[in-house]
Amino acid sequence: MPSDLPTGAFGVYSTCMADSTPTAAGDPDCFFCAIASGAAGVPLVVDADGVVAFRDINPQAPTHVLVIPKRHYRDVPDLAAAEPEVLAELVAVGKQIADGEAGGEFRLVFNTGPGAGQSVFHVHGHVLGGRSFTWPPG
Repeated sequence: MPSDLPTGAFGVYSTCMADSTPTAAGDPDCFFCAIASGAAGVPLVVDADGVVAFRDINPQAPTHVLVIPKRHYRDVPDLAAAEPEVLAELVAVGKQIADGEAGGEFRLVFNTGPGAGQSVFHVHGHVLGGRSFTWPPG
């Protein structure tokens, strides 16, 4: 990973933390938009039509990959309302990753809002697998 990435309270993913408005063009201040466009130089696990996937910098499981839409949306409800087909692609890519890395068993997590743990306001699904998980998750 390049050493000149933005840093802050949330590691390299410290931008795009404002309560941003959904935009198809991308947010110039959003690091996840830079990842999606390829400008950040982050290695991708998957590059599909509407989404990209990359490894989390603070993995919580043997497989911990973030899947994000290439277009900027604040959270999963905004993405679902605007482009449900991209949300379906995001889920399908998560399954593809889990099939390849975690025997097809995985947890797909979307945090929506600061109180639920969302710290980067570019929607992203956490694909977690490769270990057993407990319930409840919090």
